[in-house]
Amino acid sequence: MPEGPEIRRAADSVEKAVKDKTVIDISFAFEHLQGYEEILRGSKVTRVDTKGKAMLIRFENNYVIYSHNQLYGKWYIRNAYNYPKTNRQLRLALHNEKKSALLYSASDIEVLKQGEEEDHPFLSKVGPDLLSEEVTADDLFIRFQDKRFQRRKWTSLLLDQAFIAGIGNYLRSEILFVAGIYPFSRPIDCTEEQLYSAAKACIDLMWRSYENKGITNDPALAEELKKQGKKRYEYRHWVFNREGRPCRIDGTEIIKFRAASRRCYYCPTCQKNPAPS
Repeated sequence: MPEGPEIRRAADSVEKAVKDKTVIDISFAFEHLQGYEEILRGSKVTRVDTKGKAMLIRFENNYVIYSHNQLYGKWYIRNAYNYPKTNRQLRLALHNEKKSALLYSASDIEVLKQGEEEDHPFLSKVGPDLLSEEVTADDLFIRFQDKRFQRRKWTSLLLDQAFIAGIGNYLRSEILFVAGIYPFSRPIDCTEEQLYSAAKACIDLMWRSYENKGITNDPALAEELKKQGKKRYEYRHWVFNREGRPCRIDGTEIIKFRAASRRCYYCPTCQKNPAPS
């Protein structure tokens, strides 16, 4: 499933194609949404927001198209009415004079009135979006100590969209590694220094992945490895998808395990089990 950085980059592409332009045509694949086509046709798009893995296309007439790509959704930006050759099913199409923004395969699409986000089942519960909202390390440091979160294992907590929006499987492993946190521990088990490191890692790696097209490794090291002829999967991450390979910091073999039914990776020396109190 695409994570927050991938959705934010997709939103940037959609926004570039449709922002401040009049929608001359729009179509929904789902019958229950087709009544909105006449309402949205002729309106301008004012901006495109994200909330974690959800995208919000806002119109000047105070309507909002909510979409969630889930596993298979994919946006295509094309010249107007120039459809791609694909076996995917077209779910939503927005056209202006120059561009078409086309959403394929997604099944979670709704039209809301401005302000209804507060009552939406997903949007009303999702945590802060580090790419679209002003969130500081101090804000997250305080959040980590909230009674709702402090006694949950990091491995499940970081995947909970109500905790922080947009963190998925690869970011989970990468955040815990960069923060030096034992993946089976909980926020309450960590020192204040570790909690602050985790807060900073959440923000830094979300932005690094967004700005570097999914790369969470140190950008300078990634570039050097790329020059050496390494493939993208070999230089992209610190620990994720690197089972059995040496840690980039101390050479220890990276370990793979499963948490919340999904694969996770860590370095047993950089992320030592904290001593019992």
